[in-house]
Amino acid sequence: MQLSELGNQFVLHWGEMGTRWGINRTVSQIHALLYYTGKPANAEQIADALQIARSNVSNSLKELQNWKLVRITHMMGDRRDYFETSLDIWALFSTVITERKKREFDPTVAFLQEFYANNSFNNNELESKKRVKEMLDLMQTVSIWGDEMIKLKPETLTKIMKYGAKIKALIGG
Repeated sequence: MQLSELGNQFVLHWGEMGTRWGINRTVSQIHALLYYTGKPANAEQIADALQIARSNVSNSLKELQNWKLVRITHMMGDRRDYFETSLDIWALFSTVITERKKREFDPTVAFLQEFYANNSFNNNELESKKRVKEMLDLMQTVSIWGDEMIKLKPETLTKIMKYGAKIKALIGG
C-alpha cells in the first residue's frame, strides 16, 4: 500500500488534528489511511504505509475497534485480518459523537446527578449547590438534545445546521 503525496498530507494532517482532539497520533493516522484509501488493509500493510512498528499498529487498531471506527474483514485465500472503516462520513461522525458522549459526557452527568442528590450542602455552599444544579440541568438538556440529533438522517441534520442563523433571527436570540 503506497500513498501518494496528497494521501501522505491527509494522513499527517489527520494525525496532527487527532492529537489536538485528545486522540493518539498513530490511531488517527491509521484511521485516516483506511478512510483515504477506501480499501481494507492488514496490519503489515498499514505498518509499511505509515512506516511505524507493527506493535504500534496492533495497539492502535485495537483502540479503533474499541471506538467502533474499524472492523475486521477477511480476504479470500488470506488468513490475515484486514481492517476497514466506514466510508460514510456521517456514520463516522455519529460513531465518534456517540462514543465520546458515552466515554466523556455521560459519566460527568452521572457524577453530577449523584453529587447533587447525595450531598448535604452547608449554608456557606448554597450558591455552589445552585451552580452544580445549573450545570447538571444544562448537561442533561444537551445530552437529550444530542441523543435526538444523532438519530436524525444526515440530510435532516444538515438542514438543521444550515438553518442555525435563521432560527436565531426568528426566535430573537
